[in-house]
Amino acid sequence: MLQYLVILLDDTSVSYCHCNNPFKERKLISIEHLKAGIRFAMLENLMVQFVYPDYELPQEYLDVIDTIDHHNIMPAECANEAQVIVYNDFITFLNDGMANKLQKELSYVLRTNKDVYFSEWGRLKGGKQSLLGKISRLNIVFTDIETFTERDFKMYKDSLSVLSETIKELYLSETTPQLNILTDRMMLKKMNNCNAGVENITLAPDGKFYICPAFYYAEKAKGDEKSQEEVCHKAFSVGSLEEGLNIRNQQLYQLDHAPLCGHCDAYQCKRCVWLNLKTTLEVNTPSHEQCVMAHLERNASRNLLNEIRKTASFMPEVEIKGIEYLDPFDVRKEW
Repeated sequence: MLQYLVILLDDTSVSYCHCNNPFKERKLISIEHLKAGIRFAMLENLMVQFVYPDYELPQEYLDVIDTIDHHNIMPAECANEAQVIVYNDFITFLNDGMANKLQKELSYVLRTNKDVYFSEWGRLKGGKQSLLGKISRLNIVFTDIETFTERDFKMYKDSLSVLSETIKELYLSETTPQLNILTDRMMLKKMNNCNAGVENITLAPDGKFYICPAFYYAEKAKGDEKSQEEVCHKAFSVGSLEEGLNIRNQQLYQLDHAPLCGHCDAYQCKRCVWLNLKTTLEVNTPSHEQCVMAHLERNASRNLLNEIRKTASFMPEVEIKGIEYLDPFDVRKEW
């Protein structure tokens, strides 16, 4: 059942997940489409999340946006009145944190590739004075998951182990930041995936609906020789403001139609349907890389939970069992 409507306010609205936004030219959603999108959300009782570009919108747009309760997802370059601030640069994020420009009450998304992460993640560690101790929530999002190798997995596992020490120290000192790749699994009792196409849908500046922003961006990246509207409408659009929603084979986006994920307890995994389609050609089947990374995080969360419990009573109702695999595909026959 849909709960959220994501509205991209411009073709250059910031990407906040795995997919890069290839659009370079500004193209605001029309004021008519914006009003119609808000009306759609009201009629369907959906919470609206507005995704902003890196420039200030006209006052007319801001006035329309304020006609409905909403959350703002904004790039760090232009983050007034944001609930979620997105950084695409690790160094800028670190520098802003050390300069105390980050706000305790906000959530941050840090998009990065593996090379930058492996060179910079160590600057997140430390005690109460660490950057993680100064914010409430940080989501680290990798933009190149499909390129991870066995060597990368080993390095990622090592980084999670070290960052766990920082999280442990903070939690024992009653500072409780959330770091998606380590703390989310401890807090969950069931899958909490992205749920694009099930709980949320995206309205793009062309007035059409897409499963998520990535589906709007993806075809543009492959089809620059065609018009943006022609390519996206024919390939990935799932309806429009005029025609309504029409999600083909919608059941495939649901957990009960994902054979591997339905048996998995890496509850924090985003189970990105765009990444699934990109790497396996099936929206309900994740790639090896996505599964291994999710299970490395799951296992690190289990270790973190057990380490905290050696010193203090902590979330006694939560149990994360030990497992012998990193990719559920390897044990599919047992299931």
